[in-house]
Amino acid sequence: MSPDRSEPRSKVARLIEAYDLAPLGADLEAAWLGEAGERQSLRDLADRFNRALLLAAVRDAGMDVVDGEAQNYYRLLTEDSVSAGRRVEAENRLDAAGVDVDALRENFVSYQSIRHYLTEVRDASYERDEASSGVERERSVIDRLQSRVERVVRDTIDRLRTAGRLSVGEYRILVSVDVLCEDCGGQYTVGELLDRGHCDCESP
Repeated sequence: MSPDRSEPRSKVARLIEAYDLAPLGADLEAAWLGEAGERQSLRDLADRFNRALLLAAVRDAGMDVVDGEAQNYYRLLTEDSVSAGRRVEAENRLDAAGVDVDALRENFVSYQSIRHYLTEVRDASYERDEASSGVERERSVIDRLQSRVERVVRDTIDRLRTAGRLSVGEYRILVSVDVLCEDCGGQYTVGELLDRGHCDCESP
């Protein structure tokens, strides 16, 4: 596997260095390539990276956690199904322990960041059939469109806030496009549907 190289534009590489997570880079590459078993998706790897980041932040703050507790904090901070009250409670516990929750959230990475790190920084690649390659090409088009929407919204908010026409604190832009199959009732983000390759109408 290729060693990490200096890549200032890679958020993942910067965080690996900042949080002293060097072994994680090789682990992510091996998991993506399926070298130790079933190949993991980029979304799974993004969650894996973010959980490791949270655990490192918690330990740096001197907070004692038992096995699985850091993963539960990550779930409380990120999953839509978590109630606002439980999320605030988790934020307060971390804050009281000295963890900068806002900075931690800002450091969480997307699957696009993981893809960039693996392919551009570590020069990793895997063999794909023609169908998979076509899906990835279409996915990249959607990713670029979503990134453009995020930039437009952010620029608009910043411009209105600077002009004094909008009041908002620190914020994040969340762009998601869902697909709802009216036959089976399954609802997925575009990325999830592409990863699955089918809705609930069809078994894998």
